[in-house]
Amino acid sequence: MALSASKHRSGVPDRAPLIGITSYLEQAQTGVWDVRASFLPQVYLNGVTDAGGIAVVLPPQPVDAEIAAGIVAALDGLILSGGADIDPARYGQEAHERTAPPRADRDAFESALLEAALAAELPFLGICRGAQLLNVELGGDLIQHLPDVVGDDRYQLGAGEFNRIDVEVDAGSRIADVLGDDRTARADLYHHQAIGALGAGLTVTSRTADGIAQSLELTSVPFGIAVQWHPEENAQDRRLFAGLVAAAREYRSARTLHAERPTASAPTPDSPHSTPREQL
Repeated sequence: MALSASKHRSGVPDRAPLIGITSYLEQAQTGVWDVRASFLPQVYLNGVTDAGGIAVVLPPQPVDAEIAAGIVAALDGLILSGGADIDPARYGQEAHERTAPPRADRDAFESALLEAALAAELPFLGICRGAQLLNVELGGDLIQHLPDVVGDDRYQLGAGEFNRIDVEVDAGSRIADVLGDDRTARADLYHHQAIGALGAGLTVTSRTADGIAQSLELTSVPFGIAVQWHPEENAQDRRLFAGLVAAAREYRSARTLHAERPTASAPTPDSPHSTPREQL
């Protein structure tokens, strides 16, 4: 999909929304190099650009609340991508023997970003790990190893093979609005963990037949959606990405209009309340 620029009321072309996507730090080999590098599958980038957004990769890095707020202020939307298991200590549990070693750098970075995004009401989409992070950061917990609950590996077949099923979201939900008349989506599943106790303010909007949550939403913000599946793997269905990009465009427009609106505390130079030049 080609990106098109609409005209802002000032007459200056309005750029496409900037969508930040969190990424991994992994050991990577390319040419003669074998180094630790920021890594993100291209399918995430394609999901954003196909929907008309501009993808910006966000690698894990040291941040505090102020830096995280600055990152969020530069974005119009955020995707919390999939990846390694969240440290169980963040939700008060000991690690299961099948839980992967913690990635403290990523957990801390994404936690700070999410907190800043929630404070700014930045539109966001959580994908797989991203849905789990949202739940944990709002006080929920996780099922650390699904085979212990369901009895098999149906949710993570292994060897990079996604288990594809159809999921139908609840009518009247924000996700249903995004999906439109057809509330079903092909869910590409690859997760051995799942949502446990639900975090504050979250609503489960779809479950598989065995009761495992597959999508969440946070109704206290204009656009806060998270899915346990991997929509980036389905190039024929970009509805979730399109919904995020549309919300990001609205968010950016509202923020721009607010910034342009004059305030009583900042009089114009011609105002009788402004300071005379000879006193400056």
